[in-house]
Amino acid sequence: MLRYTLIRILWLIPIILAVSFIVYALLDLAPGTIVDTINKDDMTPEDVQRLIQQYNLDKPMIYRYGLYMYHLFQGDLGVSDVSKISVWDTYIGRLPNTLLLTAASLLIGVACAIPMGIFAAKRSGRIADNAVTTFSLIGISMPTFWVGLLLILLFSLVLGWLPAGGNRAGIRSLILPAVCSGLGLMASATRQTRSSMLEVLNADYLRTARAKGVSEKMVIRRHALGNAWIPILTTLGGSLAFSIAGSAIVESVFAWPGVGRMVVEAVNARDVTTTLGCTIMTTFLYVLVQLLVDLMYALVDPRIRSSFSNAGRKRRVRAA
Repeated sequence: MLRYTLIRILWLIPIILAVSFIVYALLDLAPGTIVDTINKDDMTPEDVQRLIQQYNLDKPMIYRYGLYMYHLFQGDLGVSDVSKISVWDTYIGRLPNTLLLTAASLLIGVACAIPMGIFAAKRSGRIADNAVTTFSLIGISMPTFWVGLLLILLFSLVLGWLPAGGNRAGIRSLILPAVCSGLGLMASATRQTRSSMLEVLNADYLRTARAKGVSEKMVIRRHALGNAWIPILTTLGGSLAFSIAGSAIVESVFAWPGVGRMVVEAVNARDVTTTLGCTIMTTFLYVLVQLLVDLMYALVDPRIRSSFSNAGRKRRVRAA
């Protein structure tokens, strides 16, 4: 398992190179530069030219990208082109807000999705199953920004129960963005839980457990759900990684001061250094989450755990 983990971590290098180059090239092709966002009313043409040279805009794109990557592999994410503050410091300062929002949305999604998926699978083909399936389809189909606007309209403007944005009201500020982000996760996880449970509910070993007098709750929790965890974990892991990487929409709608909103602000300001730094760090987190999900497979499925052990034993035998 250690060898597998190291290989997955090493794959981060080509992934980061590919992602960073694509993002840098797209930002370079976009109209406008950091110089265009600066108020040049009191500046002479010579001042503007100095700014262009300061940001290396008179150099080819590949040169600027290579210079950035040279500093990156030295552990330097650079300094914001706009605020002149370290990108690393700003990112680390905003990351806890994004992780808090992601954790809250995951909690909401899991707490609702797994019971709903089991409930629908046990009543396959009935009205309850059709209702849960319809609700899941609606949850997947609705755009996140539209759901966010509806939540603000209902709970903030009409009812006045919760703040419309920001994070100054503590846990009350977290509720709406967490629900908005968790709805999509809940919908996809519910469908996957239902599908996985349907595959195992009529298995022979479950009928044997029931014949031995094992309670239905124990049959569902320990035997059925235990064997259905792999696809459920895959869906949850993908949704969690997507929540971290795609948090820009929710954070922008609710003015949540996280990494996603930081990226949006950097793109609008043509702050290439901040945009690249945030993208690279988010890519690292995305791959890390996917790696943790793969490692969790071994925890929930003894067959996968034994395959890692057998692979290591075979390598030791060959070496001997």
